[in-house]
Amino acid sequence: MSDLSGYTPERTDWGRFALRWGLFVILGLFALWYLAPLFVMLTTSVKTLEEIRTGSLIALPREITFEPWAKAWSQACSGITCEGLRPYFFNSILLAVPSVAISTVIGALNGYVIAQWRFRGADTIFALLLFGCFIPFQVVLLPMAKMLGLLGLAGTIPGLMLVHVVYGIGFTTLFFRNFYVTIPADLLKAAKVDGAGFLRIFVSIFLPLSVPIVVVSIIWQFTQIWNDFLFGVSFSSAGSQPVTVALNNIVNSTTGVKEYNVDMAAAIIAALPTLLVYVVAGKYFIRGLTAGSVKG
Repeated sequence: MSDLSGYTPERTDWGRFALRWGLFVILGLFALWYLAPLFVMLTTSVKTLEEIRTGSLIALPREITFEPWAKAWSQACSGITCEGLRPYFFNSILLAVPSVAISTVIGALNGYVIAQWRFRGADTIFALLLFGCFIPFQVVLLPMAKMLGLLGLAGTIPGLMLVHVVYGIGFTTLFFRNFYVTIPADLLKAAKVDGAGFLRIFVSIFLPLSVPIVVVSIIWQFTQIWNDFLFGVSFSSAGSQPVTVALNNIVNSTTGVKEYNVDMAAAIIAALPTLLVYVVAGKYFIRGLTAGSVKG
């Protein structure tokens, strides 16, 4: 039964059904397009060189082999050394873990002070830190190189760690400041009345509430540091290079036949940590970002 305008419930239901499945199809096509390079990398990394030369780029492997993965990990040549990604992978771990921890702690303290302990010039300092987040990497290369030379840290993992900590403080301060401004000021006043001091209030009250934004800071900083290439190639030397620099050297070092399967396996190994971080903690990243988006 229809009214004077020609409206029918059945027509509306079919329209919603078609719209919903149309959106699913479009999103599915976008997902396939986005995941196609990863599919090619995975399938190529487990193929033999003979199958790569004679087969199709998007074909599934006729025979799976993990020899390219083993070679990428411990035997692939980077320049004149043939140690694979293994030593550089551990260099990135030694670099990323302390850098993430230090920049997160400093950012939490900065955000806590700027958001809750108001002082003259707090807004100016926050604006300068925010401005520092948008300075291109290339602009700071020469000043950073000069500073690392003066400190005696040029070409070392601690020197590269310092670079990432300094560059990451602006982002972590922004995250924690926007999160802490959502915490009622009355909570801070009550703690002061009870005799709690600066650090006691931070450790006992604010830090337990900061789990969502701590996760955001850790994921953001770990991803930025692990995937960084420019700082790694600029401020490291042989033996202290991160995995991204080693991957570039392996891909560009060719002696004889170009081993595409080894290159693809090396690229996946280098990307696995950040991929696992987003798969395991991706939902907490979004939740933490939205937790600090109410005010500020």
